Amino acid sequence: MMRNPLQLVLDFLSPPTALPPERPAPLRTPVHPAGQLAHPRANRETVLAGLPVAYLFQRVRRRSIGFVVGPDGLEVRAPKWVTLKEVELGLQERGEWVLRKWAEMQERQKNIRHIEWRDGASLDYLGRSVELRISPQVGRSELSESDEALSLRLALPLNAEPSQIRDAVQAWLMREAKQLFEQRLNHFAPMMGVQWRKLSLSNAGSRWGSARIDGAIRLNWRLIHLKHEAIDYVVVHELAHLHEMNHSPAFWKVVADILPDHVERRKALQKENLANWA
Repeated sequence: MMRNPLQLVLDFLSPPTALPPERPAPLRTPVHPAGQLAHPRANRETVLAGLPVAYLFQRVRRRSIGFVVGPDGLEVRAPKWVTLKEVELGLQERGEWVLRKWAEMQERQKNIRHIEWRDGASLDYLGRSVELRISPQVGRSELSESDEALSLRLALPLNAEPSQIRDAVQAWLMREAKQLFEQRLNHFAPMMGVQWRKLSLSNAGSRWGSARIDGAIRLNWRLIHLKHEAIDYVVVHELAHLHEMNHSPAFWKVVADILPDHVERRKALQKENLANWA
């Protein structure tokens, strides 16, 4: 049976191992109505629905072609045995999907919240608003609650720079994230009959998580901004990959057995925007 080289890659795949790049194709300056559709590291280009698209092409050690539309644009990854003609054919077949996802990505980028790093600013923590408070008297950053309002008291001087506030908040959130993620992995793994080996925190701009067959799990620490329902969905999704390293019907059955409402959770997650930490 002939191998099908096409596989749609959306949000949750393990990072590929890149092979030496092929000679880059000459580039023009492609533009899309929803924004410029040119990856900053583009080395090939095509035309989709009459629109020029510059994309990053990589040879990787995997079984099929992968298409990823992220904040930077389109990335296409293919195993060494797939020809460039097959890659182009796959792009044409997925052209409408690529342009639609890029338009959606541009719209989401408009709605990203920018955090103002100062005393009194707020951000989300587990779906709730938390106010940042500079508190030189505390020994370490800590969360406090009064009258159902949450505040994060930061062990910083009153004249702390915005970058200091950002770094202190990020360090606290990452500690909280790792502790919670480990707890949820340990909760779901026995239920799913799998064993995870290692947890790493990711800082990816477009992926919530990834899993490797050896049990290594990567989860985006910024999930800590979201509600428990979203976090549990990503945890279950990645653990399910320890059964099925794909997004086949068998994979989704594993997810559905644990989270019958996984479709609703996934749709809600797709509407979320990550805060800009710049």
